Amino acid sequence: MILRPMLATPAATLPVGPDWTYEVKWDGYRALAVKIGARVRLISRNEKELTRDYPRVVAAVAALGAEDLVLDGEIVALDQDGRPSFQALQHQARGAGVIAFYAFDLLSLNGRELLSQPLEQRRRALAKAVKQSDVLFSEPLEGTVQQLERAIRRHGLEGIVAKRRDSSYRPGQRTDAWIKVKFSAQQEFVVGGFKPGGPNFDSILVGYYEGKQLYFAAKVRAGFTPHLRAEVYRRLAGTNTGSCPFVNLPNSTGRSRWGAGVTADDMAALRWVKPLQVVEVAFVEWTRDGLLRHPKFVGMRDDKSARAVRREPQ
Repeated sequence: MILRPMLATPAATLPVGPDWTYEVKWDGYRALAVKIGARVRLISRNEKELTRDYPRVVAAVAALGAEDLVLDGEIVALDQDGRPSFQALQHQARGAGVIAFYAFDLLSLNGRELLSQPLEQRRRALAKAVKQSDVLFSEPLEGTVQQLERAIRRHGLEGIVAKRRDSSYRPGQRTDAWIKVKFSAQQEFVVGGFKPGGPNFDSILVGYYEGKQLYFAAKVRAGFTPHLRAEVYRRLAGTNTGSCPFVNLPNSTGRSRWGAGVTADDMAALRWVKPLQVVEVAFVEWTRDGLLRHPKFVGMRDDKSARAVRREPQ
C-alpha cells in the first residue's frame, strides 16, 4: 500500500517560536520515492506514476545504501543559476534545467516505519540516509522568521514551510502542524473553459473550488509558449461539455477586458470543458471582485487533483 503525502496548511504569515522549524518551499512536483531492493518508484501526491518521467531521480534513489526506504520530497528543475524553476520543469523533456530530488522527510527505513517519530528524529535519519548521494537534503533554515523571509525573497524562491519539531507524519492529511507561506502570488487553478482563437485558443478560463462549487477567477492569456499552448489544448480535447462549470458566471455587466470579468455577451463565444486539468498561474493580486489581476500561465500541474484546488490566502 502506498502512503499519500502529508499536506501543509496555507497561511498568510509564518508561526513563530522555538517549537517551529523552517524549510524552503520548493517549486516543483511533490512526490514519494519508494525504494525496495533495486526497484524504485516515484509517485505523485495524487498517486500518479512518475517513475518513467524522471530517470535521473530514479537513479539517485536507487544508489542509496538502504535496502528499502520511503522518501517524501519534491522533484525540481534547477535553472542555470541553481534556483528551482517550475517552468524549467515543464520543459524538462527538452533539456531545460537539471532535474533533482529534494528530500525533506523519511517515512520508513529498512523495514521500520517512522511515521510516529517526531520530525526532528525523522530528519536526522533522513540526513544520514541521503548523505554523500545525488538525492539532495532539504536542510532546515537558520535565522529569525524575518531574516528567513528576506533571504527567500532575495533569492527569488517561492516560500517557506514551517513545521512543528515534534510533529508526527500523518499520511494524506492537511494539518496545522505544517504551515506553508508563499511570497509570490502564484497558485494552482482548475481549467473550466477557453476562448477559441488561432489554431487552438486565445485564453483559458480558470477557477477554484469552494466546497463542491467551482468559482471563476481569471481569463489567462499571457505566459504561453507555442509548445505549452498546444499541450494544454491537447489535454482539453475530448473534455468538452455543453454547460458552464463556474457557478459565478457571467459576473460582469460592464465592458469586458482580459483579466476582468465575463459578461453575458461573452458567454456565447466561450467553450466549456470538464474541470479536470490543473494549471499553475502567477498574478499580481486578487481584486475586490475576487478576480486575478494580470494572470500569467506558468505550467501544468500533473501532481494536483482538481477537486483539491482552493483559493489560498495572500
